[in-house]
Amino acid sequence: MDAAALRSEFPVLERFAYLNAGTDGPVPAVAADAARAELVAEVEEGRWTAHFERRFELQDELRAFYARVMGCDTGDVALTTSTSEGLGTVLAGLDLGPGDEIVTSDSEHPGLIGPLKAARDRGVTVKEVPFCELADAVSASTTLVACSHVSWVTGEVAPAALADAGVPVVLDGAQGSGAVPVDVRSLNCAAYAAAGQKWLCGADGTGMLYVAPELFERVKPVAPSYTCFAEVSSGLDSPLRADARRFDTPSLAREAVALSVGAARVLEAHGLDDVLARGRELAARLSDELTARGRAVAPRGDTTLVSFEEADPLATRERLARAGVIVRNLPGHPYVRASVGAWNGEEDLDRLLAAL
Repeated sequence: MDAAALRSEFPVLERFAYLNAGTDGPVPAVAADAARAELVAEVEEGRWTAHFERRFELQDELRAFYARVMGCDTGDVALTTSTSEGLGTVLAGLDLGPGDEIVTSDSEHPGLIGPLKAARDRGVTVKEVPFCELADAVSASTTLVACSHVSWVTGEVAPAALADAGVPVVLDGAQGSGAVPVDVRSLNCAAYAAAGQKWLCGADGTGMLYVAPELFERVKPVAPSYTCFAEVSSGLDSPLRADARRFDTPSLAREAVALSVGAARVLEAHGLDDVLARGRELAARLSDELTARGRAVAPRGDTTLVSFEEADPLATRERLARAGVIVRNLPGHPYVRASVGAWNGEEDLDRLLAAL
């Protein structure tokens, strides 16, 4: 992979050491151009039949890309607006209640905590355990496991033993898809929800949901919309689609999908496997450098997140921003988190280290 060529795709890197893809990835210039072109077409041509055909064409391309990212069939992927929507779709659709138990970790993102709270309000027992103990916490009373694939706090990876948990596993892949290799079949997960705007550098309000085919009937669509139906001429008797499209979000803006498709083309043009490998390699280098300088780095896996302790994380984040280094603090945790992507370079890491 030509690292300099990939870096040149992202104008923000001309100004900042942008290390915040765990929140929102940098936007490639060509992706922004693609979104603008779709908006211009909407303005000049109106929004009638051709407009909707173009929306569906773009959505088909994005769905196929997401399937390649997760290692599954295109028909197993629903388009969503976020990781959170995907997680909520599955946990609400399983219709769990009293007598059911969900095992989760004690360090989950609010995007999963929300659906878990809703499940608890319905009478589900939610058992929280340390992230590394998730597989060991599964018992005869466990209905399913719901947790992060990659911890948003530390960059740790969920225990591999979850693949043999014996109960459905629902994974929050917000820090997974586009950051680390993902193979939902090897993970043996029942569902995998992820974001389009983070490591895949797409538009805010885009995301993906993998649902294992054997769960299509068990997960009831909570609020199916027009595009979730195979045909809509039979009123209440209209059948839903037979594949994961039954879980699609009601509507995605044409220009937003075009931006995400444009970003996907950039990443694939530079080789997605190489992009994944370089991001993890740079993150490991940063972790090693911070440790060598006496910083307390949180336990992490072979991922793209590097969290390190600071006495005042918010103040450090703001100070680094003034120095042109974009990272984030994690509310409720003593960490500043750097999200390292393949588009970054040694100069970004050096700029962060110097600013500290």
